[in-house]
Amino acid sequence: MPGGDSPRPRAGRRLRRGASGLAVVVVLVLVAAGLSYHFDLGRRWFGTGPSPVSEPAKVPPPAGLRLPAAHRAAPVAAAAPERPADGAAVRRAVAALLASKKLGRHVVLDVTQLPSGRVVFRHGHGTVTPASTMKLLTMTAGLQVLGPGHRFSTSVVSRPGSKRVVLVGGGDPLLARKPQPGSSYPRRADLATLAARTAEALKATGRTRVRLGYDTSLFTGPSVNPHWPASYIAENVVSPITALWVDEGRERTGFAARSASPSYDAATVFAKALARHHVHVLGKPAHVVAPKPSAGGRTIARVRSAPLSQIVQHIVEVSDNEGAEVVARQVAVATGRPASFAGATKAVRAVLRQVGVSTAGNRIYDGSGLSRDDRLRPETLLAVLHAAATHGRLRATVVDLPVAGFSGSLAARFDTGDPAGLGRVRAKTGTLTGVSGLAGTVTSRDGVVLGFVAVADRFKPVNTLDVRDLLDDLTAALAGCRCARH
Repeated sequence: MPGGDSPRPRAGRRLRRGASGLAVVVVLVLVAAGLSYHFDLGRRWFGTGPSPVSEPAKVPPPAGLRLPAAHRAAPVAAAAPERPADGAAVRRAVAALLASKKLGRHVVLDVTQLPSGRVVFRHGHGTVTPASTMKLLTMTAGLQVLGPGHRFSTSVVSRPGSKRVVLVGGGDPLLARKPQPGSSYPRRADLATLAARTAEALKATGRTRVRLGYDTSLFTGPSVNPHWPASYIAENVVSPITALWVDEGRERTGFAARSASPSYDAATVFAKALARHHVHVLGKPAHVVAPKPSAGGRTIARVRSAPLSQIVQHIVEVSDNEGAEVVARQVAVATGRPASFAGATKAVRAVLRQVGVSTAGNRIYDGSGLSRDDRLRPETLLAVLHAAATHGRLRATVVDLPVAGFSGSLAARFDTGDPAGLGRVRAKTGTLTGVSGLAGTVTSRDGVVLGFVAVADRFKPVNTLDVRDLLDDLTAALAGCRCARH
């Protein structure tokens, strides 16, 4: 009967509405929990103890939790004794490849045994154009003088009674416009977060209208290296180097055009971010020097970069030219030298001498290797690899090298030659027109760990890809070699 059946559909609809309502509540709770974790809202809103996002090690365990004491795990295999490498075996492995005329008029292959640094094989002579293998020197110096845990700060400074706040560039090479996705690595400080913190501090004192200055005085000298071709900036090869930028001086994220005025653009991005938090910036950002604490200057907000070890990993893996130049200038800052191109190269040399790396006989004009005037002795690159392999403070330089066929600038390489090279060769690449190089480490088939520098820097540009493959094959041959002395 229609009358008798009518209550059932209404009850079903009520159940469905109740279930859908419950689903909405569950989704909202999950979204709120995710946002709270991602933006660290719990501590910001309620101030309850250390943050699980930024200070996970300081978060106490739940009440009543009892964990067994940790014990050192037993080794899965006994340490293998170091076996000396046989120079004759190395020569046999690489001789045919070195004979290729496509490598051009100047080819160097130097091989040492790590960690002793003993020379095993040497082919060619003289200095080489290092290209991006120069970054190994810069990163090693940065790790030595600053430490792998060092972080760079970008801050906002104000003075009581002043209408101006100043965005102060701290030379963070990876400062971003906005928060990066949770899976991004390394995590980057960003201006959107800094603007939120600045707005909160300003509103706490009743200020919602300010003038904005930006301070780039941490670095000095020209922002474009006089030893770089003039076309580098116009052709988007590299950004002007400054202590304040976002996305390494790019006008947008990704591979967008680089800005001719990256510091002013960063300040403009920051002004817009303040506006989203209802703080109005009067006029245009002005280039100023922030007031010192002695003159009443007070830091009201700051963001900090990832640790230097993670920045080094990024720079070495993807061969980040801008990042390398900023780290070189940070070495100058840390050693009390002018943070210019010239001051940075002098500082890098001085710091490398502290770890036993001689830079005598080299010409160094930048931190990235973009200059075609740079010249390095292969012995210097090998000494850097040796120092990084034997000093724990410097290990990020070698342990984070791109891995053949798997990561960074070597991910799409090593598809020819001995397949033993895959995963066994770890190297920094170096590429300019007519220049191709690799510097890194390789483990031979019988377990000998070698350091190597392989550079060809006078070949015809038409042979660029062939030369790259030949260098890959050379180092893969070392991986496939039974190089231990019997």
